[in-house]
Amino acid sequence: MRNIIKSGLMLTALASAPSFAGYTFDLTDEDTITFGGFIKADVRSISGDVSSPATNNAYWIGAAAVTNDISTTKFTANETRFNAKYVHGDVTGFIELDFYGGGGNQIISNSSNPRLRHAFIKYKNITVGQTWTTFMNTSAIAESADFGGALVASSFIRQGQIRYTNGGLQVSLENPYSDKGDSSQDSIPDFIAKYTFKSDWGNVSVSGVARQLNTLGGNTESAVGFGVAGRIKTFGKDDFRFQVHGGKTGRYVSVVTARDLVGEEAEESTSFMAAYRHFWTDDMRSTIYYGSTDTDLGDVKNNHVAVNLFKNYTKQLSFGIEVGNFEMAKVNKNSNYLQFSAKYVL
Repeated sequence: MRNIIKSGLMLTALASAPSFAGYTFDLTDEDTITFGGFIKADVRSISGDVSSPATNNAYWIGAAAVTNDISTTKFTANETRFNAKYVHGDVTGFIELDFYGGGGNQIISNSSNPRLRHAFIKYKNITVGQTWTTFMNTSAIAESADFGGALVASSFIRQGQIRYTNGGLQVSLENPYSDKGDSSQDSIPDFIAKYTFKSDWGNVSVSGVARQLNTLGGNTESAVGFGVAGRIKTFGKDDFRFQVHGGKTGRYVSVVTARDLVGEEAEESTSFMAAYRHFWTDDMRSTIYYGSTDTDLGDVKNNHVAVNLFKNYTKQLSFGIEVGNFEMAKVNKNSNYLQFSAKYVL
């Protein structure tokens, strides 16, 4: 009974806490469970010569398709997500779901299947399970209405891994996968190392990835890539975010603008993303961002540029608008988009 009453009091106390805090319940003196997430509703219009069939035009990834004069508007809530964190002493378990798992239709119910985003266990310096790749610097992702922002030039992967952390140093063995190759022969884990420099001015990380890829022709290719990313505080609450990647990063960067393999060779690519966020007032802010990836063997160059405006009406409730353009530069095709978003953080 003591724990139930204490949980109720804590729930009330956290109702005015920062929006990222969620709701925490004390189970015992050493055990807590936290529930969090958000509800997000989007209205999105696309017009031009480029579409995103892989996402049903819900958001841009790195790859796109040329279409003839697309003009479409969609209402969705699939980005909505829920998570739970259980802490027992030095052990933390975390799981998170969203609703980009496909399923349903737009005729009657618009049902959407849940999709696993994160499921991991952390014990002291060791993390085991599925979460963001160690190669990423999550603080360098631009704030956007479009899911993920400039994914065309960002490191953006969740996968199974074993990670060791010691201060700013992180090293991991992660799930191998030869994109556009023979993944049935993948037996050597991807190796990743990252060091993050942190201070009052923000953070900058330097990361590297080394992999063995298996081709469809029965050969192996070595692939090594690097990344430099960060978030720098500028004036007041403003910040500058950036990502630069090069080498044979393949599927680790640009969400399939670059593939791991083109024929029997490992693809090489160059990507960069820059975003500046400015606070007009304490509860109103804008981000302008640009991302671009250029591949060697595939001869692809895709760009994404956008600007947005968000206003918080409470700490938990915000509304936003974003205007942008996605370009397939090598074929001189592009599309403009307009997106309205409403987000309530639980």
